[in-house]
Amino acid sequence: MLASLDAGRTGLAPPPFELPFPTFVGATPDPLPPLPRGQEAYDCRLARLGMLALDDVKDAVDRSIARWGAKRVAILIGTSTGGLDATELAFRHWVTEGRLPESFSLRTQHGFDALGELYARVTGIEGPTYVVSTACSSSGKVHASAARLIRAGLVDAALVGGIDSLCRMTLHGFKGLGILSEQRCRPFAKGRDGINIGEGAALMLLERDDAHQVSDPLRVHLLGVGESSDAYNMSSPEPQGRGAREAMQRAMEQAGMLPEHVDHLNAHGTATQQNDMSESLAIASLFGDRVPVVSTKGYTGHLLGAAGATEGVFAIHAVRTQRLPRALGSEELDPEIRIQVPLEGPERSIKRVLSNSFAFGGSNVCLAIGIPMERVS
Repeated sequence: MLASLDAGRTGLAPPPFELPFPTFVGATPDPLPPLPRGQEAYDCRLARLGMLALDDVKDAVDRSIARWGAKRVAILIGTSTGGLDATELAFRHWVTEGRLPESFSLRTQHGFDALGELYARVTGIEGPTYVVSTACSSSGKVHASAARLIRAGLVDAALVGGIDSLCRMTLHGFKGLGILSEQRCRPFAKGRDGINIGEGAALMLLERDDAHQVSDPLRVHLLGVGESSDAYNMSSPEPQGRGAREAMQRAMEQAGMLPEHVDHLNAHGTATQQNDMSESLAIASLFGDRVPVVSTKGYTGHLLGAAGATEGVFAIHAVRTQRLPRALGSEELDPEIRIQVPLEGPERSIKRVLSNSFAFGGSNVCLAIGIPMERVS
């Protein structure tokens, strides 16, 4: 995915399964590798996506366990729909065959807690393990939870991230709300008409800072996490972006940052009329049009419970490569949106990035990611 981000290449395409309406989705190519031997009870698309993500950080997790001890490492995972795809498939089998598949287990294939349980079994982690589901802010929220556990001295490291898989119910639901686009989504663009849904998984390892880690030139820090809950409406954002602004302010305060210290902002940017307008008002009220703002949902679609973690990885990548992603779909910017949305992704100095994730019910989170203030000359 990072190669596509660098190339400015979208992953949005027609759905891999039949729907009674047109749309575009961000689907992970099949086939997905099976689960490790002995973990068949957890087998579902969600778990397979999760294991793919774990492969990328497994060595780091093993080193962390060796360093801190298995009981001093936590697992905190975010998801929005859990294993709903597995339940949909089981129900379709029941409709055609008159019974559920013998292999189907609601607890281990649909239940949200199964994700954490599977990771604990595969990694050997024995610390606190739980799964957060606050819709589209889920895998941003787990970063705040992990940071609190580390600050409280309960753990020294945490495996954090988010996973969601495509399912028909989600697509029908957003279609019913009237915000599912029939074309590739166009964040912040004139005439934007809704979101695309995607699937994916992203994991990171958060560790207590020490002198050995500071010397790593590729290490990027979670500088702060800001949370807010405006509870304005079940499915619509507060029109002036009050909750979004509060989350960004609190992330900067925790990081010891001022607005002028932010070099890039990865926006929630769903490409709906209301979200993009309210978020742009919040951004403009803090930064004017100085900070380059990109929504990477033009590449992946909205990954729901995996969005916060995935976009957090994109923020880390921007700091490591010193390069902004292109703003796909934003070629004709809405003239009412008064923020800087770069159409190209030039190399530039990027030391600190904010990454926004907002959810139904006004659940908002903002991650501040980058190089600590005291380490910047």
